[in-house]
Amino acid sequence: MGPALDGIPGKRAPVPDYTIKDLLRLEVAPALGCTEPVAVALGAAAAASLLGGRAPESIQVWVDPNIYKNGMSVLIPGTGGLFGLDLAAALGALGGDPAQRLEVLNSVDEPTVLRARQLIAEKKVSVELLQEIGLKIKARVQAGDQTGEAVITRSHDNISSLELNGRQVTGGLSPAGGPGSQGVNLAELEEWLATRSLEDMIGLLDGLDQDDLDFIERGVNFNLRLAEYGLKFGPGLGLGKSLDRLVRQNLMQRDMAAAARILTSAAADARMAGVKLPAMSSAGSGNHGLTATLPIWAVKDFIQCSPGEVLRATALSHVLTAYVKTQTGRLSAICGCSVAAGAGAAGGIAYLLGGDSRQVTGAVNNLIQDLAGVICDGAKTGCAFKLATAAGSAVQSALLALQGVCVLQTEGIVGNSMENTAYNLGLLSVEGMRHADHTILQILAGKFAPSPESEKHR
Repeated sequence: MGPALDGIPGKRAPVPDYTIKDLLRLEVAPALGCTEPVAVALGAAAAASLLGGRAPESIQVWVDPNIYKNGMSVLIPGTGGLFGLDLAAALGALGGDPAQRLEVLNSVDEPTVLRARQLIAEKKVSVELLQEIGLKIKARVQAGDQTGEAVITRSHDNISSLELNGRQVTGGLSPAGGPGSQGVNLAELEEWLATRSLEDMIGLLDGLDQDDLDFIERGVNFNLRLAEYGLKFGPGLGLGKSLDRLVRQNLMQRDMAAAARILTSAAADARMAGVKLPAMSSAGSGNHGLTATLPIWAVKDFIQCSPGEVLRATALSHVLTAYVKTQTGRLSAICGCSVAAGAGAAGGIAYLLGGDSRQVTGAVNNLIQDLAGVICDGAKTGCAFKLATAAGSAVQSALLALQGVCVLQTEGIVGNSMENTAYNLGLLSVEGMRHADHTILQILAGKFAPSPESEKHR
């Protein structure tokens, strides 16, 4: 093991080294619908796939608190505005294709939705809360005397265990993602990435080849299609469409920050409303992917730059987003779509505008100082507001860093480097906000099953 990374206690640099292609393959992937209910659907679909084509008769699902929080009220694609982890599980088991990973619900049609609702009405689907920290989903599907079980851990599409009638099943379902090498372990890659310096991360961009750039561009196009739908039809809250209307009414000005806010929130409107279009996710989240890519795409229209420069900046945004998530964890009380992906976008924009590592650091630190307190109170249409805020702050943070305006290391949780700031953010997220996460979950659960106490405050 190598020496500790300066400024980050207890971090050691493992071997071997990984490449940008490895990171893109495991951290960037298409996702249809919010990744928490989709992950539940994937687990149920994987369990049902072991039953030899028999129709599922009952479904049991156990999820960690953050999967529960993020999946309880967000709309599910292809259902006509329905939501619920029980519905996601039933859809996955009855009609999902686990080989499509985070696009598992792409094959779901109206008859499948009707069968899923019937199974729920018959009380054949249950969802229970695990008292565990860390991403975990366990799905059990029964048909006659056959029982299939799947466990997802660490990332939304990492099927870590499959069992049929209590016996381990191997082969068939392996992690999928972007282009590149096989056999890369996500846990090991994240451990390695957590020890990299910003200079190392920028240096990864030298390894980008045309296949990588094409893959990144494909992801941007996925996210742009969501934004275009949001701007045209105004689904969900219609925030992006409304902001665009305010600009056309001369009540707002379309500058860099406004353009980024409009584009990003319009995509979030569409995705959170359950529009059946995939997003290209980043670090396990479709909304992270929107924040990590679309503000950079908006900025390019205000400057002179080549397509390749925009895609390289987007690649850096994906890397920085994944890096921050190694510190905060995949799911937490802090809104990663705002803070982690916002930090990625800020660094990517600073890089696109010609910033050096010092200015990229300043952009990331500015963003984290601005948005570190944004909580995650579950996936929903209201996430469009948070993505709009993150997109605008990412542009502002980068522009100010290029002007020499950077938060000082003596202030707040900002450290003497981007890496140290991310480490401090992780402490805040994992240790400092554990009780906040529990309180948020209590509030959300009370909305669906009001207690006598909560009734007093209605």
